[in-house]
Amino acid sequence: MIKDILVYPNPILRKISKPVTKFDDKLHKLLDDMNDTMKNSKGVGLAAIQIGTALSVLIINLPVIDENDEDIQKDENLIEAINPKIIYQDGEQISNEGCLSVPAFTTDIKRAKTIKVKYQDRYGKELTMQADDYMAVAWQHEIEHLSGHVFIENLKFAERKKFEKLWKKKQKKKK
Repeated sequence: MIKDILVYPNPILRKISKPVTKFDDKLHKLLDDMNDTMKNSKGVGLAAIQIGTALSVLIINLPVIDENDEDIQKDENLIEAINPKIIYQDGEQISNEGCLSVPAFTTDIKRAKTIKVKYQDRYGKELTMQADDYMAVAWQHEIEHLSGHVFIENLKFAERKKFEKLWKKKQKKKK
């Protein structure tokens, strides 16, 4: 089921997500709803807090190019991560990021180039994954959501003030 995605500055986005302890049908439904929601919004990743559920759950599915040069998401590439933790990071990269909770805004953000993540799958099985480049960016971005942060908080002070001013103006126009 497609859920509404919370939009910045919704205070729920600031909540710290709680660890998952039950790997049951309720969790599986949450993961399925998150996947439907992410696909519908043409996102690359989604944290449960973005749909109002403060659990340490995220999904990532990087698009691939099909034979018609179009971006598609294959279900077999979907990563479902429960209670993820970055256990290693190295290097540095700057990547242009956007967020489903901050629609129509992108900016360059500095992230680690390589990370190693420990997490559980939907059944509670512990997994480890090394991620580089864009996949590392996606992991870092989504894990930040779990600690109550939105990517714009990584901006330098002056850039953040400029963003806030423009964002408030944009939100007023919508009303």
